[in-house]
Amino acid sequence: MKRAVVRSNALWLCLAFSLLLAACGSKEAEQRTAFIGFLQARVLDKPGLRVPTPTADEKTSFGDYAQHYAVIADFNEGMNKSVSQPMGQVMAKGALRSIADLASRRDDLKAAKDGLGGLRTALDQELAKADAAHAKLKQPDDLKQVYDKAYEKTVSAPAATFKEVFPALDKVFDGALAVGDYLEQNKSKIQVSGSSVSVSDPAVQAQLNKMLQDLNGQSNAINAAQAKMQAMVRGS
Repeated sequence: MKRAVVRSNALWLCLAFSLLLAACGSKEAEQRTAFIGFLQARVLDKPGLRVPTPTADEKTSFGDYAQHYAVIADFNEGMNKSVSQPMGQVMAKGALRSIADLASRRDDLKAAKDGLGGLRTALDQELAKADAAHAKLKQPDDLKQVYDKAYEKTVSAPAATFKEVFPALDKVFDGALAVGDYLEQNKSKIQVSGSSVSVSDPAVQAQLNKMLQDLNGQSNAINAAQAKMQAMVRGS
């Protein structure tokens, strides 16, 4: 009789355990469905770069998948703090209002160029951290397909587009510094007053004109890179 009771208890335990597993599986499926729906509707279906902040209820509905979204959110927060915001300061430091600035503000230009190196390093670090976290995620195939598209749109593509600006800025700062050095080296032959330039030596004038034309061309490259970035952000 005691054996029968033991068997009965064992059967009930097995049944209860099976029901518990089924309940856990159902909860995971619901969380995954909620997360997929959020990524599709709030990130992928929206034009441009969108990294919305989930509400407390939405995070709860994602379950453990909330940490998967944190990989995307943390990258964008980190890039904004360590790259986008400092980039504005670098651009302000290197802004030129007249040709006279090319000679008088060479220290600012050098500081702006040096600052670019730090921004490039910061972006590489943020991207490497996000890529490493992304690689460790364990996701069912249906979620992985949607998540990878969202990751590309909100992490990989912005980082790649941002990186296109760095070489263009480097060339502009190098060109501006070269013109500034040339103006200083030939200051006895070049008179600069605001945007007006007077050159007494034709050979010097020809060389200066060439350098300024090259600098203008490099500025166009920056404008093109910035336009591409703005189009990515707006989705147009």
